Formats: sequence, C-alpha cells, structure tokens
Amino acid sequence: MSQTPAPEEDLVVLGKIVSVYGVRGEVKVYSFTDPLDNLLEYRHWTLRRDGEIRKVSLVKGSLHGKVLTAKLKGLDDREEARALSGFEICVPRHELPGLNEGDYYWYQLEGLKVINQEGQMLGVVDHLLETGSNDVMVVKPCVGSLDDRERLLPYVLEQFVKSIDLVAGEMRVDWDADF
Repeated sequence: MSQTPAPEEDLVVLGKIVSVYGVRGEVKVYSFTDPLDNLLEYRHWTLRRDGEIRKVSLVKGSLHGKVLTAKLKGLDDREEARALSGFEICVPRHELPGLNEGDYYWYQLEGLKVINQEGQMLGVVDHLLETGSNDVMVVKPCVGSLDDRERLLPYVLEQFVKSIDLVAGEMRVDWDADF
C-alpha cells in the first residue's frame, strides 16, 4: 500500500469500508455510487480516516445485495483488513465520469446557498440523503439565513429545485420558508 495519494482537497468520497469479509483479508464496503457496483470501476482507491490517508489497489470485488466485497492488493490477513474498518473510500475528482448538462454530483451541491422564490436564504446544502422515492437535501442555517432552522428539501428538479448556479454558489427553490 502506497502512502502518496492525490491531494486531499481533490478527493471525492464514494464509499466506506464497514468490516471484514471472510478470512483472507477481504473487506465489506458500503458504496455511495449508483449503481452500487460502480465503485468497482475504480481500480485505485485513496482511503481516509481521522487524518490518516492510504492509497490501495483493488484486485477484485463483487456485489452481495446492498454491500460490496473487495480484495485489496497486499491485504491477505483478516486482522489487517479489520484495521481498515471506518476508512472512507475516495477517488480523485478528475477520475469521475463527465455528466450531461443539468446533472450534478452530490459534492457539487454541498455548500450551495439555498434561496426560495421570495428571495429568502434558507441556508446551505449540508449533505444529501438517498430515500426510496427521491433524494433529500439537508439545508442547514448559516450566516445570513432567514432563521436557525434545519430543513429537509426534496431534490426534485423543476418541481422544487428551479435552478442551480455552481459559479454563483446558489440554488433557487420553490419552497415555503414555513415548511
């Protein structure tokens, strides 16, 4: 395992090692990609936990329900694999595939100011949650926001999300401040 990964600010989290799998050093992985096994397309991962960073190579992996299993190069011991539990799996931003116009990665939405049609700033997108029907944005208050309320807004383009301007750092939404 190498110790010279991409700069930390260039990394995007795509999953997390949750535990060991079997006795030969494989790990169970929770993937944030859609579909889940897209994470296996990346052969080199940067692992990050509590300021520690490691670069590893994926030998093979497979999907078991909603969990992936992965075999990492040079990792053949169950106890060594257990020590990787809790590490985030990251890849450099430039390795992500390009998107069609109007599509966004979640990391691009995080930090955007959320402004409703009345011009009230509701806060900033802190993170997104995947639900069964649609994704949900967690909007947290910030300096200049209307109030100190955290809000959950559906990430549904056109119906609730009216526009996204990454350059301005803003998202315009059709959402009543009282919700």
